[in-house]
Amino acid sequence: MEATRKAKKGAAGHKAGGPRRKAITRSIRAGLQFPVGRIGGYLKNGRYAKRVGTGAPVYLAPVLEYLAVGVLELAGNAARDNKKNRINPRHILLAIRNDDELGKFLVGVTIAHGGVLPNINLVLLPKKTAAKESKSP
Repeated sequence: MEATRKAKKGAAGHKAGGPRRKAITRSIRAGLQFPVGRIGGYLKNGRYAKRVGTGAPVYLAPVLEYLAVGVLELAGNAARDNKKNRINPRHILLAIRNDDELGKFLVGVTIAHGGVLPNINLVLLPKKTAAKESKSP
């Protein structure tokens, strides 16, 4: 009976003594920078649901990557506008609040050391008088 059985495979999925293939991560297979395996672990450990499917982190990773790329691109533009080489929380806040879609998505989010948008109420600005307008034709 023992002789008719197939040779058992090792834990890595290859026969003992054979060459080991290079590991291909799910992030590489999906063409992503964000770690699919780590996001899957966060989904399981976070107790968001009793069970997490195998496709859930593969779907969530590109969504998070897309949002991160969008925020970082806008924040980099804000940093360049302020003549800075480094993105700080102020640039992230300016990027998010000046973008319509990101502003709606992150409406209740407070960014530490971000400050507020520069805004002066029109009521507080000095009023134009008729005398000043008639002198400057």
